[in-house]
Amino acid sequence: MSSNWVKDIEDMHRKFGVHDWVDNQIKEGNSEKLQEFLQFRMRFLYEELSEMDIAMTERNPEEIVDALIDLCVVAIGTLDSFGVDAYKAWDSVHTANMAKEPGVKETRPNPLGLPDLIKPDGWTGPDHSENHGYITDAV
Repeated sequence: MSSNWVKDIEDMHRKFGVHDWVDNQIKEGNSEKLQEFLQFRMRFLYEELSEMDIAMTERNPEEIVDALIDLCVVAIGTLDSFGVDAYKAWDSVHTANMAKEPGVKETRPNPLGLPDLIKPDGWTGPDHSENHGYITDAV
């Protein structure tokens, strides 16, 4: 059983030539193809989210779990494809989230009564400025 999703996705991308394809686009300076690829990945996320919505409507736990994992695979895969250090990005977001306080966000309905994550005074958001990978080449 694997305990390193990021490495699993990297291995899958190596097997199927994703890194080679992206590297070729970078070498050729083909930012349009990279942008098209990023848009493709975004549509892929929407597709998986739509599958989740259908599974919820059908009350199908098997497909709900599958859709949630597929969302993770596509999201982590997109970071990997574009050379973003997912570990570094995760740590930055997690650190920022853990600095938030429990509370109520008035702008978002929350009928369950679970606490929202509220940004306290002086809160600093995640910093990905040194970790954009090739996304800079695609936008």
